[in-house]
Parts: sequence; C-alpha cells; structure tokens
Amino acid sequence: MNDAGREVLSPGFPLHMVSDFFFPNMGGVEEHIFNLSQCLISRGHKVIVLTHSYGLRVGIRYMTNGLKTVFTDHSLFGFADTSAIITNKFLQISLADCNHCICVSHTCKENTVLRARMPHRQVSVIPNAVDTAVFTPDPTRRSTQRITVVIVSRLVYRKGVDLMAHIIADICPRYPELQFLVGGDGPKRWLLEEVRERKLLQDRVTLLGSLEHSEVHDVLTMGHIFLNTSLTEAYCMAIVEAASCGLLVVSTKVGGIPEVLPPELIYLTEPNVPSLLLGLETAIANLKAGKVVSPTECHKRVKSLYNWMNVTQRTEIVYNTIAKEKRKTLGAQLRNYLASGAAPFLLVVSLCYLVLQVLEWLVPRRLHSGILKFGNAVLRPVNNIATCSIDD
Repeated sequence: MNDAGREVLSPGFPLHMVSDFFFPNMGGVEEHIFNLSQCLISRGHKVIVLTHSYGLRVGIRYMTNGLKTVFTDHSLFGFADTSAIITNKFLQISLADCNHCICVSHTCKENTVLRARMPHRQVSVIPNAVDTAVFTPDPTRRSTQRITVVIVSRLVYRKGVDLMAHIIADICPRYPELQFLVGGDGPKRWLLEEVRERKLLQDRVTLLGSLEHSEVHDVLTMGHIFLNTSLTEAYCMAIVEAASCGLLVVSTKVGGIPEVLPPELIYLTEPNVPSLLLGLETAIANLKAGKVVSPTECHKRVKSLYNWMNVTQRTEIVYNTIAKEKRKTLGAQLRNYLASGAAPFLLVVSLCYLVLQVLEWLVPRRLHSGILKFGNAVLRPVNNIATCSIDD
C-alpha cells in the first residue's frame, strides 16, 4: 500500500464488517475481524459485525470493549468446480460498485483481481497480524524426552488432512521420539483416528478436538515444530501464531503462505507427502543439531513484522481515502453494474433504490437517533441481547 497519506480517519466513523466467519467459530478470518474491530473501536470508530446466526446467538449483542455484533447469513466463493463460474460472476457483480478491496496477501490480491475483474489500484494488500502479547514462547512447557509436532487446524480436506494422515503414518516408525499433538475438529477427523488405531500410535498421536482460542497458546508452547499441510491458503494465521510462540514451522508452499514468514523461520514444501516428509525431517535434524532460531528471537522477529495496531492504521488509510470519494449517483452505479455484463441485475438495483426511497418517505432518516456511542453505555443489553435501530 502507498504510505503517501499519513492522516487517519476522523474518530466516530461508522464501520460495518461482513463475513460468514466469526465467533464463536475459530479461525484466521474470525481473529482478523475481531482484533481489527477492537483496534478500530479503541481509536474512536464505531464498528458492527454482520454474520450468520449460531443457535441462540442471534440479534444484536455486545462484545468486549463495546463491539456490537449482528448475526445473519453470508456465503463463501468457490474456485475449481462448475459452480465457481457462476459464483465468480456473482462476485464480479457484487464488487462492480465497490469502492475498494483489501486482501491479506499479494497472491490473494491477484486472485481477487482476476475473479472480480477489478482494477489493481482498487485493491490493497494488508496482511493479518498476531497478538504477540498473548502468543509468547515458553520452552519450559516442552517435553525434554520427545520432539512434539503440533498441528492446529480445522480437519477438512482443504487443510490437507489426507497429507497429514500419510505423514503421521510414515514418519512415526522412523523417529521413535516423535509425537503429534493435533488440535481442531472436522469431518476428516476419522482419518487421523483410523491411522492412529491402525499403526498403534495411541500414545504418540493425541487428538485434542476443538479448541477455544484461549487454549491455543498453551497447546503451541508444548511443541517444538508446527506442521501446516494446507492445500490452499490466502494467508495462514496459524503459522504466525506458532512462530510467535517460538516453534519451527513446516508448511506447504501454497497461496500466500510464502509471503507470511521470512525464510529462516519456515521450511516451505510442496503440497505432497515426500516433500512434506523431507521438510519435517530437515526441521527435526536442525532441531537436534541446535541449528535453529531460538524461541525468544523467533518471537522478536514476528513481533517486529506483525501487530494489529499497524494493520489498523493501514486500514484507516484505505477508509479515509474512500471516505473522501464523492457519493455515486444512481446513474453511475447502474453504469458500473452494466459494465459487469449483468444487465438484468440493473432491475434489482433499481428496485432496491425505489424501496429505499419509499422507506425514506415512510420513516424519514431525521427521525432516527443515529449510531449510538457504544463506549458510553448509552444502550444497555438485556440478557446479553439488545435491540436498536442503526442508521447508515
């Protein structure tokens, strides 16, 4: 991103985060939205998060430091099947009138530009970060008798669980001192359970199941090596957290992962079993020989590279830029949608505009009190659920 403009967004700007992924689910996207929102709130902005409902977690809720969350539904985009063609077309239509996009890696940016046919100048790259005050090394928690390989991941196909199972089955007989600690759950868990039973590795492969985010640090600090077998990844938060805790990182070289950590902190491999085995064995050999970056130094390097306040300030620059842009007229919006090649969608946009005009006439904007200042506790929750009308 261009650092030409150092000025930041004026306090009190209302921001709306929209994602299918948010708490109580755990993952990199969830962490990004939560931490970025907290930092924006601490800098005086007002933030709400729109996501889908989770059981009884519906309506408007308070979160720490005044973060208010609205739960609804949102979906993901596909890539490699027939439906991806349709999905990417919808993405192109959806972003046709978008002011700006933020991607977490340059690989992600190129992918978005190609799929949505957006100009490069309208897409900025701002990586994720990690709370280095939480993810600190603690070598005293490591086993002195065994080498512990930690895996923290959703156990789904995209995370390379099939590769994970083959690696565990192949490498355990070669290194009797090796043990695996696996945190996470998902539909592919049965594969790891099967390997553990078939190879009689019950005492060397521990499946922890789903973890709360507060538990991840304690799991990571028990390990010497962190293994990531993802088949696709725009940005991998897990490897940054692991490196911040001082672990050696062995990861597949896919998507934006090569951009995340410097070479001395990560062993990059191809997404196949032989390459991952070689990377893991190299890490084990270097660990035994003492040819590795110390946990403390590793933490310092990550701390110098990533912090949420820096991410927030860079994000503010983008917000400030688009805040200065003139409001688009209906005609300009229609021309943008027409350029996306979806002429029938113009009817939808026109209908939405008419509905908004009718609502403006029925319930004038001036009758609303506007966005409340969450930090001053003007609006009080009842049974952790509060209702309010939020002005745009």
